[in-house]
Amino acid sequence: MTAYTSHLASEIATQPDDWAAVLGRVEEARSVLPRPGESVAVVGCGTSYFMAQAYAVLREQAGELGGRTEAHAASEFPAGRSYDHVVAISRSGTTTEVIELLTALRERGQRTTAIVATEGTAIPTLATHALMLPEVDEQSVVQTRFATTALVLLRATLGEDVSATIADARAVLAEDEDAALAGVADAEQLTFVGRGWTVGLANEAALKLRESAQFWTEAYPAMEYRHGPISIATTGRATWAFGEVPEGLADDVRATGAHFEHRDIDPLADLVRLHRLCLVKAARAGVDPDQPRHLSRSIILS
Repeated sequence: MTAYTSHLASEIATQPDDWAAVLGRVEEARSVLPRPGESVAVVGCGTSYFMAQAYAVLREQAGELGGRTEAHAASEFPAGRSYDHVVAISRSGTTTEVIELLTALRERGQRTTAIVATEGTAIPTLATHALMLPEVDEQSVVQTRFATTALVLLRATLGEDVSATIADARAVLAEDEDAALAGVADAEQLTFVGRGWTVGLANEAALKLRESAQFWTEAYPAMEYRHGPISIATTGRATWAFGEVPEGLADDVRATGAHFEHRDIDPLADLVRLHRLCLVKAARAGVDPDQPRHLSRSIILS
């Protein structure tokens, strides 16, 4: 297996243990998160927004433990819409758009919860409640373990048994690199697709490869893929599906000459496999996966 010394590699490797550890905080999280039946908006920027997308769908589908839930980029929050609770996700606790939104919501008396990794930052002080996850803070600019651990915790608060998720992720990390990434390591282009909550994971997978390896990726809801995006599929390229695969989609992709990638494992564990691909692609491109060009750990606008 290829040896990597980046912060990103180290942070990817801890994820299953991080997920297992955070399960001890489920009741704490439930005490500050929206109550069942409440109408909720979940906001974030970048990776945090994509985790918000996943959580919103999962909460909508959680039966008596859930309720109406929408996800919004913090900069696109619908100011005229009313919610019982707003949840903001931010690793750094310093993102300008989230600070501005929480400041405005605080003035309106809106109940909010912030999920943040970095202690001593502004965002937790602006929210009604703060759920701090400093144990999964990161040194790499590229987010992995904070986002996935937050999502595992959110899934657990909705009553999900995530033991198989953790086991699948451990198996992914233990797998030989060539076996884990056969079919995608040599692809010249990758498109990610998902359905329901895994649309957020598809968006996140594409972002991770762009950030870490400057690699051409796209992401779509799986049923939208045949409505145009499939036109770029061809020999040497790949389409990677997270979770449920629409009937006939794999055959349609293969008919273009492209590789179709899918594993019947928990989609979040499959995202960890994508994280491994990020390291491979970054190494081949000769770029530093910890320091993507034009990016910083937190977007702070003047």
